[in-house]
Amino acid sequence: MSSQDTTPGEKKHIVSMRINNNDRNAMQSMASRLCIRESELYRLAVSIMLKHLIKLNDLDLSGSDLLPLFIDFREELVQNLGLKKQQLFTIINNGNIHPDKFVGMADIELLLLPQHLLKQRLLMLNDVPTDQQQDINACLKSYFVIKYDLEKTTKVFDDVMKSEIRSSAPAISWDS
Repeated sequence: MSSQDTTPGEKKHIVSMRINNNDRNAMQSMASRLCIRESELYRLAVSIMLKHLIKLNDLDLSGSDLLPLFIDFREELVQNLGLKKQQLFTIINNGNIHPDKFVGMADIELLLLPQHLLKQRLLMLNDVPTDQQQDINACLKSYFVIKYDLEKTTKVFDDVMKSEIRSSAPAISWDS
C-alpha cells in the first residue's frame, strides 16, 4: 500500500518483526530490483497474505469451511506459526454448531503431518486416491473434498467473495 492508497485521517502504525538474514537479504534484493523501498515490499507481502487468509476474518466460517485455506497454506502455517493440533482444532471448529461441518481431530492431525508421514497416513485410508505421481497435497485435498463435500461450500464462498470484491473495488478509469 503506498501513500496514495491511504485515506485522509487513516493512521499508520509502526510494527517491528524479527526475520532471519536470508529473508531480509531476499527482501532487500527484491526491493532493489523493483526500485522501491523495502518497507513497501513488506506492506505488499502483508496485504497479499491478508487477502489469502480472508476466510479467518469471517466468523461465520468454521469447520470444513476453513479446510481449503489450511490445505493451501498447510506447510507455511505449521512451519512459521508452530501451530499444535489442539490450537488448530480450536481455530477450525471454533464455535462450530453445525455437526456436518465439524472436523475431527484425526483429520486436523493430517494438516500438521510432514509430507512423508502424511503420505503414509493417507495410504492407510482406503477412500483416498493416492497415485505415486500425484502431489501429496492434492491427495489430501481430494480426501477432504470427498469427506466434507468441499467443492459445494468453497464455490459458494468464492462467489460471495468475488461479488463483495467487485462491489467494493473502486472504478478504474484509463482516460485520465
